[in-house]
Amino acid sequence: MYHTIIIVGNVGRDPEMRYTPSGQAVTSFSVATNRQYTNNNGEMVKETIWFRVSAWGRQAETCNQYLKKGSKVLVEGRLTADQATGGPRVWTGQDGQPRASFEVSASTVRFLSSRGESEAGMPGPMGEETLSGDEENIPF
Repeated sequence: MYHTIIIVGNVGRDPEMRYTPSGQAVTSFSVATNRQYTNNNGEMVKETIWFRVSAWGRQAETCNQYLKKGSKVLVEGRLTADQATGGPRVWTGQDGQPRASFEVSASTVRFLSSRGESEAGMPGPMGEETLSGDEENIPF
């Protein structure tokens, strides 16, 4: 069995990088995806879903270096289920309301923000610094 998820959105906060006890880099960041539609009553509805993303190895180091809050990003990976529930991670927020987050382990991260949108000199549109195993299959 195999599953994959592709999300495109904006980084919600600056990435945080740490190392596992074995020395492997892991960078965590959140991505917000937005959807806007008109419901049956003719009202405009705006919906935001948050994903917590983990990138590993060299990809983690590159994400930590170039991504920042507000960067546009495409993430391809797999959903990671909560061990206890088998679904999204569920917790109670500071306001007492239940919250859930969807965890994604990234296999590919593409930087979509242009150089002009970044002070750090982020790689160009559609991720010239795309990090995955199938870089030779890019059609351009």
